[in-house]
Amino acid sequence: MACQELRNSRLFLKLLEAVLKTGNRMNVGTFRGGAQAFKLDTLLKLSDVKGTDGKTTLLHFVVQEIIRSEGVRAARAEKEQNSSVSGVDADDVTNDDNEQTEDDYKQLGLKVVSSLGNELQNVRKAAILDADQLTMSVASLGHKLVKTKEFMNTSMKSLDEDSGFHHKLQRFAEQSQTDVTFLLEEEKKIRSLVRSTVDYFHGSTGKDEGLRLFVVVRDFLAMLDKVCKEVKEASKVAPRKANTKQPSQTSQSFNDPRRNLFPAIQDRRADSSSSSSDEDD
Repeated sequence: MACQELRNSRLFLKLLEAVLKTGNRMNVGTFRGGAQAFKLDTLLKLSDVKGTDGKTTLLHFVVQEIIRSEGVRAARAEKEQNSSVSGVDADDVTNDDNEQTEDDYKQLGLKVVSSLGNELQNVRKAAILDADQLTMSVASLGHKLVKTKEFMNTSMKSLDEDSGFHHKLQRFAEQSQTDVTFLLEEEKKIRSLVRSTVDYFHGSTGKDEGLRLFVVVRDFLAMLDKVCKEVKEASKVAPRKANTKQPSQTSQSFNDPRRNLFPAIQDRRADSSSSSSDEDD
């Protein structure tokens, strides 16, 4: 279930895409620029990269990047669902998008991003497991079963095979053999599935890291929950500050404070937009 959740989570893949794009913007012109993928361990380093204020991290930036688009997507999905129930034309639903404000979209998108932890609950559960201990436990059961059979074929030989105790012990050994065989096969399937999921995100690494992938994602989800709460709190403070200041024509950058916090990314955007306009000319 955990492997399936990771592979099929649209929102998780959207976050990975946003992280990749942000990283490429920051590393334009370096050997790290133009990356096509990255190891999920990188997610845990997003909080180490901070903006010029020393507080806002790269993860804050990534969350801010996607909450609006997620809000628009969620709003349209909700309207389309309501229209299917009420019979309103889908075109009218699309035309109503302008009724939503930017803040509405961002607040709705923030709720969507904040729900990723609930969407990946089985990943969090899998992170608690110890793959090596699980393998050792199954192997130990198999070893004890072998010992039981040896006991039956030696010490139990003198007992009448028709006795009730011998009959019950034999049935127990047969059932245990079936159960242990099943567990061994399931353990192999789980390891294979986890390995294929690791390869899905990291490529074929040739390493068996057990369930570490889920530990990384679990820790990232904890970081994401914290950042989403901070973004939510910041959005409550921002309107109060805006009301105490007069609007200034020379401070348009306050519309998007991320421009000041991560100037390297903004510079890459400016270069990209100017080069694209040159191509249009």
